[in-house]
Amino acid sequence: MANIFPKWTNTAPLKIVACVLLLLGTVVGGVTYYATPKWTEVGFQPIQPVAFSHNLHVGQLGLDCRYCHTYVDRSEHSNVPGANTCMNCHNQVLANDARLAPIRESFDSGQPVPWVRIHDTPDYVYFNHSVHVNRGVSCVECHGQINEMEVVSQQQPLSMAFCLDCHRNPENFLRPPSEVYNLDWKPESATAQLEMGEKFVHDWKVQPPESCSGCHR
Repeated sequence: MANIFPKWTNTAPLKIVACVLLLLGTVVGGVTYYATPKWTEVGFQPIQPVAFSHNLHVGQLGLDCRYCHTYVDRSEHSNVPGANTCMNCHNQVLANDARLAPIRESFDSGQPVPWVRIHDTPDYVYFNHSVHVNRGVSCVECHGQINEMEVVSQQQPLSMAFCLDCHRNPENFLRPPSEVYNLDWKPESATAQLEMGEKFVHDWKVQPPESCSGCHR
């Protein structure tokens, strides 16, 4: 009796399984690579309940970051300013402006302004703001040139690889403590940055953790 199917069909199931596994691996690999903060959060720019221009307040008026983010140099977290901070100025400046109605309502009611968080790390990540800014890491390293932003957006991925790039080579990112909140400050050259950074690493005994337990506690 003649064979109904040709001999090559004997290997067809194996080939189908191999193709399915290859396709599945490609999908998993693509999702793993692209569904990370680098691709899913950079550029995130939500609409806030009140339009706040860092370009105006910081870039033009010269407000220090710590005026609004009061505990950034003393706490693990950088606080979002309450309405009372805003009203220190806006009880006189644009006091009746309709754009600031949510601020005035928050001030009168005691309920916080529903700001939309932009820079957010997962709950399993430990990050201490005060440790970084008190050792010469400026706001711009993680938040970008925020003093030039009309609307704040996420500029860096805040991924594990992003953090490790700095932890492995801190000399490339450290600046004088007096210039941490001067967001326009730049080193004279790459060589000057390296020399200065290496000196700070030595003098301050900077040893950023690279093990899992350093950030996952």
